Amino acid sequence: MTNHQNGREPGDQHDPINEPNHNPAEPDIREQEWQHGEDGVPDQIPDERLTEPARFSTEESPEETREEAYRSDMPGAAEEPSAPVQARDSREKKKRGGAGWLQAIGGGVAGSVLTMAIAVPLLDGDPAETNEPAESGLQSESQQSTGEVTKVSTDGSLADMVEQVSGSIVGIVNYQQQQQRNPFGGAGSGQSIPAGTGSGVIIKKNDESAYIVTNNHVVEGASKLEVSLENGERAEAELVGADALSDLAVVRVDANLVDAEPLAFGDSDALRAGDSVVAIGNPLGLELSRSVTEGIVSATDRSISVDTSAGEWEMNVIQTDAAINQGNSGGALVNMNGEVIGINSLKIGGSGVEGLGFAIPSNDVVPLVEEMMESGHVERPYAGISMYDVAQIPRGYLEGLPNDISQGVYIAGVDPEGAAAKGGIKEGDVITAIDGEEIEDGQALRRYLYSELEVGDQAVFTVYREGKKTEVPVTLGSNKASSPS
Repeated sequence: MTNHQNGREPGDQHDPINEPNHNPAEPDIREQEWQHGEDGVPDQIPDERLTEPARFSTEESPEETREEAYRSDMPGAAEEPSAPVQARDSREKKKRGGAGWLQAIGGGVAGSVLTMAIAVPLLDGDPAETNEPAESGLQSESQQSTGEVTKVSTDGSLADMVEQVSGSIVGIVNYQQQQQRNPFGGAGSGQSIPAGTGSGVIIKKNDESAYIVTNNHVVEGASKLEVSLENGERAEAELVGADALSDLAVVRVDANLVDAEPLAFGDSDALRAGDSVVAIGNPLGLELSRSVTEGIVSATDRSISVDTSAGEWEMNVIQTDAAINQGNSGGALVNMNGEVIGINSLKIGGSGVEGLGFAIPSNDVVPLVEEMMESGHVERPYAGISMYDVAQIPRGYLEGLPNDISQGVYIAGVDPEGAAAKGGIKEGDVITAIDGEEIEDGQALRRYLYSELEVGDQAVFTVYREGKKTEVPVTLGSNKASSPS
């Protein structure tokens, strides 16, 4: 397994419930309903009514068409009889008609009172009390708290968020000088050619410049940098600052060429495994610019050992299964609120390996890029030594080192102007501890130096020289650029 820096909807289903099932042996249910008196005819007629002779109008239109005859057989046709039934006792009919009229009036009044009884509490009461929404763990934009990553509201759209964010993702082209061979002898001419592409995120803009954060390995070694903007235009960029150990860099372009707005950073410390994230960048080149891949946070606190131009370093990263490929380096890892919570940096690739991408947490990014924009570099304690791990050196080259010492760093070179030389450390020394903290290898030395000490601090180095153990106090200086130590 190797480190590579970069770079339901269900288908429609047939619903048998909605299909009619015609069975000739079964009567039509509509016919049954009609026969039971949709026109108000009771199921059973009282005997006294059966004895009453009823007279029906025998007048029939001679011009009745087939369609009219068909309609007369349809359900509901009985609601409009051709002639009313005339009872012999007209007084009884009037009595019944009067009672029906009074019942209709009474029913209308009762219905109105009931409607008012229901409506008044709804009008006078608090809507939240009558229609209380279900509790949700999601926060809307109006519920955001400063410094906390907020979740998008339930009516948010991923497509809308991506549309707003993607314009602030740019492509970066690294041009490097290539010496062309002169076939007639003599020195050849140099020419800058594209050596690689990556991604970047617009994070700040003023009247003069737009600032873009990216990875150090995207811009490292460049003789010229070019930024590809959302509209397809390219602008020459200037390197503001870079830091090899954190793999971060800042470039800037003319603000008049940039229409997109800077993206805001979210709180990476608030992330949890399972949170949804989106990676946006330019995988495999500018032809696939601003590609979007969605995934989740797989882990929030991973440590990955990487080789940088400043030496081996252990990076603190966010792990995600959102696809990150070559060219995605320097692009944004955003939450569902459109906030940058990481800068995509590397992936682990190999046969049978999938979904192992890593991003530098936003809370680590912000102070470093702010320092770069202010001073052009990241200031760290500087000892001024180059070194090898003792475990990697054949024992015969470690003259006088006791056999029980198998860990530490061998000093291969000393900067004569550095803090180590001024403190008395010499080439060939073996450092085994700083301030009593055991130093197993070069990575452990850098981690202690940059995490526990500051510029101007005095540290006591435990050193073996010609087989003898000694303590050397060193007052740490400052680096002007990233250095091995």
